[in-house]
Amino acid sequence: MMIPVRCFSCGRPIAQLWESFNTRVASGEDPGKVLDELGVVSYCCRAQFLTNVDVTQQVAKYKR
Repeated sequence: MMIPVRCFSCGRPIAQLWESFNTRVASGEDPGKVLDELGVVSYCCRAQFLTNVDVTQQVAKYKR
């Protein structure tokens, strides 16, 4: 699943923050602190980042 452009609950644009969040968490930073620094404070938006599972590589193997 790719990150949605806007939060499903509140409608805040969040997709532009995904790349920086993903690279910082992959480098070993705490996800909660990264979200705080990016300004993502509402629970609904934070849930979009913390529960996202990237399955594009798995789906790309299958062709129609």
